[in-house]
Amino acid sequence: MQLEKRKKILLVALVSISVLAISMTFYFYQVFFSPNTLIEKDQPYYLKIPTGSVFKTVSSQLYEDQVINDALSFSFVAKVLDYQEAVKPGLYRIDPKMSNIELVRRLRAGDQVPVKVTFNNVRTKEELAEKITANLEVNPDQILSLIQDSVFIRKFDFEEETILSMFIPNTYELWWNTSAEGLFDRMYREYQAFWTEERKQKAQAIGLTPKEVSTLASIVQAESQKADERAKIAGVYLNRMKIGMALQADPTLVYAAGDFTLKRILNIHKEIDSPYNTYKNTGLPPGPINLPDINSLNAVLNAEKHQYMYFCAKEDFSGYHAFAVTYNEHLANARRYQAALNAAKIF
Repeated sequence: MQLEKRKKILLVALVSISVLAISMTFYFYQVFFSPNTLIEKDQPYYLKIPTGSVFKTVSSQLYEDQVINDALSFSFVAKVLDYQEAVKPGLYRIDPKMSNIELVRRLRAGDQVPVKVTFNNVRTKEELAEKITANLEVNPDQILSLIQDSVFIRKFDFEEETILSMFIPNTYELWWNTSAEGLFDRMYREYQAFWTEERKQKAQAIGLTPKEVSTLASIVQAESQKADERAKIAGVYLNRMKIGMALQADPTLVYAAGDFTLKRILNIHKEIDSPYNTYKNTGLPPGPINLPDINSLNAVLNAEKHQYMYFCAKEDFSGYHAFAVTYNEHLANARRYQAALNAAKIF
């Protein structure tokens, strides 16, 4: 009788243990492998984890933004997989119906998505700092501080006047948490990649260094919005440089004046005391007056060979220029343009 009773107790115990084991197995399966993200279909969530963040910051953000359904189970899986002590900063894509184990593995591995960094139409260091950091964790002041740090930029073989030429306007993919120093390293690699042996040889053929090409390209770019005539304009400036003639580039006076709203250059502007005044100084100014784009750089490297020494905006306001070999021809072009300005009452 006692034996039968013991068997029944044992059987009940075994059944209870089995049920408990099955329940625990199912529970742990649910915790690890069942979907725990509330993301709508085809609308991923992008999680930014700032540098220096701890796990509590991450889990709180996910729960408060209603990205995860169960913060407790997420924290449990993170603990089991040792993620709580190994938070990595960056930008992460969280997809619909991700399980805790999928999400934690992605975050623990630092499996980031890159961001696109685009900058163009830049005239000053301040503008560059603003545009280049628009999609990054680093703030503009950090970049501007390094741009103005003569000791730091010297390791890239640039000076304060020429450092802008290291930044080639384009669209790049970077990690969101790229540091200020890391950003400079990447831009320097892109600069080196741009300046191939072929481009260096072309620069040498026209008597310029890569930095000088950037400086001249910045002037050419400021002179014309029409990409298809920039090579011709570059040819004019190279012709002037060959005979030691001052460049007499109006955009350099705008830069020297520090007033980008200037529409017409007057004689008073030609008297500005600045190394960027190319009416008073021969040769190129100390550095670029903007960030020349690839088209402008290539326009200088592939400058047209011709006899033109002068150019003036066309009187039809098309944005194109009239070119002249002699000064008298240039004066005739200039008078037509001046008359058009007066007729249109543009002062």
